[in-house]
Amino acid sequence: MRPMLMLILNLKQVARNNSESALTQQMFLITGLGNPGSKYSKTRHNAGFWFIERLASTAGVSLREQSKLHAQVARCELAGQDCLLMQPTTFMNESGLALRMVMDYYKLNSDRLLIAYDELDLEPGEVKLKRGGGHGGHNGLRDIFQHLGSRDFLRLRIGIGHPGHKDRVTPWVLGRPTSDQEIEIQQALTRTEAVMPELLNNRLNEAVKQLHTR
Repeated sequence: MRPMLMLILNLKQVARNNSESALTQQMFLITGLGNPGSKYSKTRHNAGFWFIERLASTAGVSLREQSKLHAQVARCELAGQDCLLMQPTTFMNESGLALRMVMDYYKLNSDRLLIAYDELDLEPGEVKLKRGGGHGGHNGLRDIFQHLGSRDFLRLRIGIGHPGHKDRVTPWVLGRPTSDQEIEIQQALTRTEAVMPELLNNRLNEAVKQLHTR
């Protein structure tokens, strides 16, 4: 093969590799927290899973289990952005293990990471977006902090209400919301879906403004 032709082919391959690498680096990871299995699928603690399932339905994709990553994942396009939807198949307290493995496998950074989870300090129907902060006693976030070594990622806090006393928290989060509460939570997720184009296109302030104004 002539040297010039070899050079052209090599340059094309480099360009292709760079393009694929850039695409992976730009991918947005959206993770929902919850517990695996039908026993927990309707519980308050799985509100983060409910959000991922809504996004997957909107995008027309199905989550597929990747056992080596301890997660179910689906790649899709949302609001013109390349996204990876994820649900850990570990239990809540080991969410960080699955998240770390997925991020390492796809070479993703926490600056394009959104984690959706249930929030005791918000009432059903309330939902808040923010970047950074503490774990607030949430065991899923606590484990994620340990595995990521960073708190600087986006959070979607989905209100599930508080039972009124700390001794009742465990059965509360592992219990199913009332029908009215479930409707309010789903309506909050609908409002969140509506601001995803702003969020995914680096307009966080606008997304927050729209979502937090009712």
